[in-house]
Amino acid sequence: MTTDTDDSRAPDRENPDLRLVVLLLALVVGLLVTGAAAYLTHEHPSLTQPLGVGAAVASALAAIAGVLARVMRR
Repeated sequence: MTTDTDDSRAPDRENPDLRLVVLLLALVVGLLVTGAAAYLTHEHPSLTQPLGVGAAVASALAAIAGVLARVMRR
């Protein structure tokens, strides 16, 4: 009788559907943050500097894209 005692598999490999849901949730949250920043810039320009918000939004999108690319490569 042979038994496989190698338990070195990554736990996230066992449930790819959950992994996809988490990735999509992260994307939705990132888009909500971007939309909120755009709304704030449009409605209250005196509270924020438009170029600063644009840079923050661009960096947030780049970070989200980087996380997604890294996770999808694994």
